[in-house]
Amino acid sequence: LPQLGPHLPPRLTQQPWRLLYCTGRDGFSLRTLYRCGGQPGCPALLLIRDTEAQAFGAFCASTIRCSNSFYGTGETFLFSFSPELKVFRWTGRNNFFMKGDVDLLMFGGGSGRFGLWLDGDLHHGGSHPCETFDNETLSAREEFCVQDLEVWGLA
Repeated sequence: LPQLGPHLPPRLTQQPWRLLYCTGRDGFSLRTLYRCGGQPGCPALLLIRDTEAQAFGAFCASTIRCSNSFYGTGETFLFSFSPELKVFRWTGRNNFFMKGDVDLLMFGGGSGRFGLWLDGDLHHGGSHPCETFDNETLSAREEFCVQDLEVWGLA
């Protein structure tokens, strides 16, 4: 988390973070992730480690929740550690920041490709270059298996 500090919105840099959800403690379930997701409007940090030991994720200025349409703000970004931190910020080309339903959680989009997506049991996901963040593929492969997943929120 410390490495991401400088990339967070300035108002959040001095705030304490707490672990809201982790697969090791809470199991692998997108529904549970939504339930544990923190107060509405509270920023969240999603961290994923895949089975190839790659670490990557997303920062969201608002709570990760179920939604009928895309939501979020231009503060949202994707990141990867491979091995050094790379941050992919909003390009301004669309507003496809994040969207979640019971079977799929998505970050970024455009032309039918998502910057980062996770399935409903949080075991599988994928990452593709997308217009929202102009990101590289965050994982070593375009589809990955999740080893650990954590969501951090402001305490």
